[in-house]
Amino acid sequence: MIELKLINDFPQEIIATDEVGRGPLSGPVVIGAVRIMVENQAALKKVLKLLKLAHVADSKKISPKDRGVILKNLGVKDHDFRSKKILVLKDVKISYVTWEMDHEIIDQENILAASLRAMKEASQFLSTKKKNQTTVLIDGHMKLRWGTKTSPWNEIPIIKGDSKSLLIGLASLIAKEKRDIFMRSMHELYPQYGFNSHFGYPTKSHREAIQKHGPCPIHRKTFKGVKEFLRS
Repeated sequence: MIELKLINDFPQEIIATDEVGRGPLSGPVVIGAVRIMVENQAALKKVLKLLKLAHVADSKKISPKDRGVILKNLGVKDHDFRSKKILVLKDVKISYVTWEMDHEIIDQENILAASLRAMKEASQFLSTKKKNQTTVLIDGHMKLRWGTKTSPWNEIPIIKGDSKSLLIGLASLIAKEKRDIFMRSMHELYPQYGFNSHFGYPTKSHREAIQKHGPCPIHRKTFKGVKEFLRS
């Protein structure tokens, strides 16, 4: 529970964020962000203990079935992108949101910029913007981009954060579940690509489908494996 080593000042607003979907050839990159407010280290320990008891972990290490069970037990339900929800673990409130940058934004800005932008916007959406200190835990090695402005938060990038931080792990579970649900809905529109099985990732069957049918409207046109098959 790396949070206990990194956060020492209280009271503290803590936001944790993770992305899912940087590697696929189609669909959005989806951000999961969660927020808690803790008064002291004991309160933070309590939140982390509850998440550990709920078997929260890196989404890549949990099967889709188990992920669904964990989120259901926590009270996380499917919801619209950019819509804040609250789950309650005993008397602990955790706000959460999923944020997306679609294929068009990814093509315009590049996948890294789109991911960092989504993390920043999701964190801004959840933050109470009060005078209390805010710490944002970011999965990866980069801080958020503010241009010439200074970040209003204490930003802590954590490499492999989804496996080291329970809060980031929860954000990753929420993001992964939401993106999978979205890509299954895209399968209904474009069944020839098999989005319900590979969720847009560059599997052999997906690459063969693009070669056979050409890209569909949600493919990332600047990505290798797609741009070669664009029809003028």
